Amino acid sequence: MTALRPIHACAALTAAACLAVTLWTGLRDARVALAFGVLIAVGELTRWSGPRVRQAAPLGTAGSLSYALLGADAGRPAGHGAAQVVTVVLAASLLGGVPHIWCGRTPTLDHLARRVLTVGFAAVCFQPLRHQHAFADGSGPAHALLLVVLLLLTALCDALLAAALGHARTGWPFGALLRDELRGLRGIGSAVCATGAVMALGVAVAGLWALPVFCLPLLLAQLSVRRYAAVRATYRQTIASLARATEIAGYTPAGHARRVAALSLAVGRDLGLTRPELAVLEYAALMHDIGQLSLLDPVPAGATAALPVPEQRRIALLGGAVVRQTGVAAAVAVVVERQADPCAEQPLAARIVRAVNAFEEKSRDAGPDGPLRALEELRLATAGDYAPEVVESLARVLARGSLTLPTAG
Repeated sequence: MTALRPIHACAALTAAACLAVTLWTGLRDARVALAFGVLIAVGELTRWSGPRVRQAAPLGTAGSLSYALLGADAGRPAGHGAAQVVTVVLAASLLGGVPHIWCGRTPTLDHLARRVLTVGFAAVCFQPLRHQHAFADGSGPAHALLLVVLLLLTALCDALLAAALGHARTGWPFGALLRDELRGLRGIGSAVCATGAVMALGVAVAGLWALPVFCLPLLLAQLSVRRYAAVRATYRQTIASLARATEIAGYTPAGHARRVAALSLAVGRDLGLTRPELAVLEYAALMHDIGQLSLLDPVPAGATAALPVPEQRRIALLGGAVVRQTGVAAAVAVVVERQADPCAEQPLAARIVRAVNAFEEKSRDAGPDGPLRALEELRLATAGDYAPEVVESLARVLARGSLTLPTAG
């Protein structure tokens, strides 16, 4: 949590200073400020806070960047400065975020801090430059090139802030979070940046009527992203339902697959896996025991870690065959198949599933000291059965104590 206070304090000081300057100098180009304020507020109202949402308010973000990079209005030089940009963006974001703040849906302070600092960075970099002779008319190739460069720098600034805030709140590795944020720029992040630049250029030439015209494609993109997120959520629910087949049939204890998946995800994040890799890891962890459905006699308590290695491999191969027939990604089937292979030959995801599954089986119903004894058993077996880096990562995750595992019910 150490980075949260400095970032929030910096954002608060920036917002307070900009508000003071704006109140002292007065609001300039009120019509333009009102138009962009309404756009940003509407963008905040239409944001959503589903799981794994990277850009919750693309329209609000694009409008904020566009106002920060606005050099002219229908050929007339814009009169606002960087302080007014931050003030208008903050006021509009707060107004549009009232329903979300009221319902407590999102980490509002983090969202506002990122918005204030990234928009402030873009405005401070651009507003002094727009008075230079090469950019004074608000259009032309030099102006467009300047916008592209500033948008790239602003996107990098936002990615750094997002990774720092994520690291402070979760303890996950900063490098992995930053890679995920930068990778996300290739998706809707690039659409947001492009829309912000195009709106600024459009308003400079055609006036404020350009705003609704250039907002429409981003609104459609936002709708498509929402539908894609809904499909992904349904896909995960389907996999979770398949994973419960072993519990319903009595082969594994209730909640075992969910607990292994939750703990595997925490270990994967600690080891710096990317989001696509974490998705494969989660699906494989949910379905790691599905091969037991092919057994005539259930394994006692579903504890495959105590079985002979040949039997473990047979169950793993049967599980991989079942996964392939369900239509799940082949990468998931590979992890399921190889979870019982020699440790040195396994992919990292298979090493994680194997160690976490063994820990869950050994610590389950073992009393208050069960997790400690199970972890010690895993450490003693790192010479051949379990990867040392995975076991140590598991120890770090357990030591943090921030993980809430699903219950047996």
